[in-house]
Amino acid sequence: MSGLFAPLVLRGLTLPNRIAVSPMCQYSAEGDGRATDWHLVHLGGLAQGGAGLVLTEATAVTPAGRISPHDLGLWDNTQVEPLARIVRFVQRQGAVAGVQLAHAGRKASGRPPWLGGVLPLAEGGWAGAAPSALAFDEAWHAPEALDLEGIAQVKAQFRAAALRALAAGFQVVEVHGAHGYLLHQFLSPLTNRRQDSYGGSFGNRTRLLCEVVETVRAVWPEDRPLLVRLSATDWVAGGWDLEQSVALAGLLRPLGVDLVDCSSGGIAPGIQIPLKPGYQVPFAARIRKQGGVPTGAVGLITEPAQAQAILQEGQADLVLLGRELLRNPRWPLRAARELGVTIPWPAQYARAAAGQVPVRT
Repeated sequence: MSGLFAPLVLRGLTLPNRIAVSPMCQYSAEGDGRATDWHLVHLGGLAQGGAGLVLTEATAVTPAGRISPHDLGLWDNTQVEPLARIVRFVQRQGAVAGVQLAHAGRKASGRPPWLGGVLPLAEGGWAGAAPSALAFDEAWHAPEALDLEGIAQVKAQFRAAALRALAAGFQVVEVHGAHGYLLHQFLSPLTNRRQDSYGGSFGNRTRLLCEVVETVRAVWPEDRPLLVRLSATDWVAGGWDLEQSVALAGLLRPLGVDLVDCSSGGIAPGIQIPLKPGYQVPFAARIRKQGGVPTGAVGLITEPAQAQAILQEGQADLVLLGRELLRNPRWPLRAARELGVTIPWPAQYARAAAGQVPVRT
């Protein structure tokens, strides 16, 4: 199996290495969902640090689908150029730029995590949409249960956002089907109590995600990869689980999904997750082996040797880092040194490298 710094080919695109920036909300967009200098410095710095794939935070396909009022969006043409500026910079560093398209569903209208809680209606908050009219928690707004017209609108919103992502120059698109947001809400029996063709059976609960994937794939160029992020398990008895995730992966591959980004949880508050280094890696390994699709592993992956082993043992094809990259944005450069691999440094930083290294100009 390939190591951390081997290239990864997905369709007509080659990632320079197997290190990806996991989507991480920054809660720093302007009021209309436009990217700011913060996003340029944040994402651009991660590209400078050597990550092969740099994914944006969850980028809302509609204003009502934002996790908070400060999220990025791609529901309006004015949002394209601020993101295109970031894409151009990321690509000049030799990295691939990707965007995660998302709809928060019933988890919309939250405050930034450093403030906590939900934004009240009186302060500009809003009620989200969901498969069923079940609030995320007692203090959260009760969502509106989507009717068939509303479901059709969601699919159209993902399609329009994908076209704007293309206009911005993104090379990879990821559909967010995890962490308790709208598409995950349709998947999980805990949040989907519908009695129509979008609820009940496994086939019905997975219908919307599959249709969104088909809709996005239809407008996304054939030579560019499409990823899906899944919560492999709800960590709750009777909820969405790994067996269903494996079965879903088998459905997604023929629809044009090139890699499943394997996370977990988020469907309900207060769930106890057994955290430990690499705790979600077995999900990626199982989905890769039995679902027949390349996978990405995420979750408390912090050490270069740990990441290398995940890939060399065939547990995943890509590793995604989140908080570790916030602590050390140049983690890939450190990892290369520890693993005895020579990779290009930014020319401006080459003086900090030990010995002679190739440079990126």
